[in-house]
Amino acid sequence: MKKKFDPLRISKKSNVILNIILLILSISAILPFIFVVMISVTDETSLIKYGYQLIPKDFSWNAYKYIFTGASQILVSYRNSIIVTVTGVVLGLFLTSTYSYALSRTDFYYRGFFSKVAVIPMLFSGGLVSTYLVISSFLNLKDSLWALIVPLLLNTFNIIVMRTFFQTTIPKALIEAAKMDGANEFQIFTKIVLPISLPGLATIGLFLTLAFWNDWQNAMLYITSDSKIPIQYLLIRIQNSTTFLSTRAGDIGGVASQAFGTLPKETLRMAIVVLTTLPISLAYPFFQKYFIQGLTLGAVKE
Repeated sequence: MKKKFDPLRISKKSNVILNIILLILSISAILPFIFVVMISVTDETSLIKYGYQLIPKDFSWNAYKYIFTGASQILVSYRNSIIVTVTGVVLGLFLTSTYSYALSRTDFYYRGFFSKVAVIPMLFSGGLVSTYLVISSFLNLKDSLWALIVPLLLNTFNIIVMRTFFQTTIPKALIEAAKMDGANEFQIFTKIVLPISLPGLATIGLFLTLAFWNDWQNAMLYITSDSKIPIQYLLIRIQNSTTFLSTRAGDIGGVASQAFGTLPKETLRMAIVVLTTLPISLAYPFFQKYFIQGLTLGAVKE
């Protein structure tokens, strides 16, 4: 009997080829980070002599020793970054989801007006001077952790993504049925819309996490106290001080070299990349299941 052709069936040969391709792509994605980690634990002298190598000839922790010389400040800065990121993501998700849900409702009378309010900042910016004056003088947030949170809470791109997600994922019949059962707008949003919008919220949450965790410019503009510096700006200051010591202050550099060996420069940059990237890499798996779950949404039959 002739076998019936199944377009969804993959032959063993094709399956092996696809697995090899995916394995190569996975290695190509992981290998650069491993390479960065290995460079960060390479001796600076060996790095200058032999160049970048996946397996260093001489291992050294000088870059990390230099960074963690002020271990207490490192811990304080990590604490600040975690507080800013967690608070910013929670508030950002609340503002983005509520704003986007209102724009997704066709019966919202001021939908057009608030859509323009959201889009205009994406096209026209007030500039750095006006932003600085608003944050530091009008809102009086200078040298406060809120100066690192407030500017990044709402983003036009996130609003558009979440609005589109609500429009394409939440069936109108579901909202109408909830209204017929006596649910008000707040109950519809919190008990019906949000529970089935976890993939969209996880996506925006990841965007916000990356934005808050990687932000250092606002800290440079608004933060003056060492006790409120986030980890990203602290590591940039460490790198700048190292560059200064190694290029312009020979005497001071000599003292530092006695304490740490050859003053780390290239390896320090890689160590900074590791310290700033590792927490996000560890957080990503918690969002992954919601991305996969999003593939099954949108198949509601009315």
